[in-house]
Amino acid sequence: MLKKLFSVIGFCCMTSVLGYAQELSCKVKILHEKITGVDQQVFTAMERGLTEFLNARKWGTDEFDATERIEVNILINIISKFGASDPDGYNATMSIQASRPVYNSSYSSPLINYLDRDFAFHFSQYTQLSFDDNRVSGTNPLESNLTAVMAYYAYLILGYDYDSFAPSGGTAFFKKAQNVVNNAPEQGKDIVGWKAVEGNRNRFWLIDQILSPRFIDMRGFWYSMHREGLDLMYTKPIESRQKILSGIPKLSQVQKDNPSAFIIQFFFNTKSDELTHILAQAPKEDKQKYVPMLSAMDVPNASKYNALLK
Repeated sequence: MLKKLFSVIGFCCMTSVLGYAQELSCKVKILHEKITGVDQQVFTAMERGLTEFLNARKWGTDEFDATERIEVNILINIISKFGASDPDGYNATMSIQASRPVYNSSYSSPLINYLDRDFAFHFSQYTQLSFDDNRVSGTNPLESNLTAVMAYYAYLILGYDYDSFAPSGGTAFFKKAQNVVNNAPEQGKDIVGWKAVEGNRNRFWLIDQILSPRFIDMRGFWYSMHREGLDLMYTKPIESRQKILSGIPKLSQVQKDNPSAFIIQFFFNTKSDELTHILAQAPKEDKQKYVPMLSAMDVPNASKYNALLK
């Protein structure tokens, strides 16, 4: 992969000359048990169409070897239909999980672990899915909303992946995600999650905070955690663990300066288990130092951190 060639030489040595592939290796699963009166082939076509849309599209310009594609799992839980007036309209939630391999190990580190509850879309079994970065809106806003949401998370995943290999390396992809937000399908009662006024924990605020200078230290911690920590854990476990832990005070300061920021909990939704495992291997004095910081930043997972002190 050209983006990693200079930062992760070892990855390139592991790959073979098998040709190049797109960036994502995504599996899409549709849950539709709550929906009746719909031909099951519609949901089969939905899974197939979304999988092809995410995997076959070239989201950036770098070449990815087939063995380096980012693993993504998307679970769409369809909650209800719009009704007889729009038989192809659905309300759903979408769970997104993505991970990237850690050098010299069989372990994959999570990039995203998030549940988006603001997901309404239109899908027709016989309509080909399409997306244009420069013109998200279309004749059917709900149909456009489906691919817009998918594109947003594709860019977000790539942004976090690139940020993990170079300081602020994912900025171009994050800006593409922000462009999706700026050109989101026309507002309506069923299309939500794109506007600042709709709440403080949605797609708008996430990408706004990722790109804000107020959170630049979070992106620095993300890079050091992966490239200077996890990727070196096999050869330098003590130094790598300390590199990760030593960044927690900066993370804590960001949280203190922005106590209600959505990006803070988004980060811990993804990384709490990993940080707990890393800290579990640390000396007692490190646990006593860092557990209170993590517990204060990540209240929903405080019990996991505090258990390390027992």
